[in-house]
Amino acid sequence: MSWQRKIELGLQQRHDAAAYRVRQVNNGANGRWLQSGSRQYLNFSSNDYLGLSQDAAVIAAWQQGAQRYGVGSGGSGHVTGYSQPHAHLEQQLADWLGYPRALLFISGYAANQALLAALTAADDRILADKLSHASLLEAAAHSPAQLRRFTHNQPDSLQKLLDKPCSGQTLVVTEGVFSMDGDSAPLAALQQNAAAAGGWLLVDDAHGIGVCGDGGRGSCWQQGVKPELLVVTFGKAFGLSGAAVLCQEPVAEYLLQYARHLIYSTAMPSAQACALQAALLRIQQGDDLRLQLQQRIGQFRAGAVGLPLQLGASETAIQPLLVGDNQQTLTLAAQLRAAGLWVSAIRPPTVPPGGARLRITLSAAHQAEDIDRLLEVLHDVCH
Repeated sequence: MSWQRKIELGLQQRHDAAAYRVRQVNNGANGRWLQSGSRQYLNFSSNDYLGLSQDAAVIAAWQQGAQRYGVGSGGSGHVTGYSQPHAHLEQQLADWLGYPRALLFISGYAANQALLAALTAADDRILADKLSHASLLEAAAHSPAQLRRFTHNQPDSLQKLLDKPCSGQTLVVTEGVFSMDGDSAPLAALQQNAAAAGGWLLVDDAHGIGVCGDGGRGSCWQQGVKPELLVVTFGKAFGLSGAAVLCQEPVAEYLLQYARHLIYSTAMPSAQACALQAALLRIQQGDDLRLQLQQRIGQFRAGAVGLPLQLGASETAIQPLLVGDNQQTLTLAAQLRAAGLWVSAIRPPTVPPGGARLRITLSAAHQAEDIDRLLEVLHDVCH
């Protein structure tokens, strides 16, 4: 089979399954509104949970950082890319979350890939929640370690895997809040199981940090858990991009020697680190934003009770409405868009087969009337 034929068949398979992905140009898609072409939409697909991408203090911090440091870092952090703003941000994150060290990465995807590649060897095993993010499962599959997946959010399923012998080290992997279902992991039980077997726990809290826990410290803080490895990302509640790994001192030094995604990537711009410091301060002082977000979540869930779609068991900003059929999900998303509401249709392979859904994400930037409008249109198109 030629390269051309291979590609044609792959594209046709996506079309036939109503799973073809298309990027759409917009003129701004954070927070409350999305502008596409000449039309403005209420945006229910953004991960900007606290609306900080449009926060005046965060924007000003980036501008001031750019004026002082320029718009690029100039190299890897191991060469010339590690500046005072980077060092200050790492220390602030470590102090805030109660760890000795924090290391900045250019993205959450890179952080997860780096951790699993650097830390595991052929005689080790990775036991991952089966619904963990693609960055975790892909990294685990490509690592030298053995990958086994346990039933989603089921400590008993994890325990059965832990009971099997392993000659190396064990790393248990999960998310704090799951990106497609919006449900939370039973972190205390997972950590207890892992620790009893001599293993470590890695938690990716991309969707919990800034939103859950005292002062926005995330899912682990909320559940009284301190995993050996905590990944927090800045593309959601922080309103920016990038990530950090929180860990003990020797682990940080080990990663500085062996984490290729850290060593060989250009560091984030210093100006971005300045903006992240401003976003961190807003999160720390952001009880008002978290309260407003919880009010919007409660309003949506109360109004969605009568919908003929299965509402996920989520108390977070991620509110999935399960449809099942790919084409029906696309049709519903198109009807919502025609009514001025931007809601994403999520289909396999992002979710399991038969799990196509409308993934609604809420923000503190939304107003009560926005939720009323969303519910009104949903009831119209679903009946």
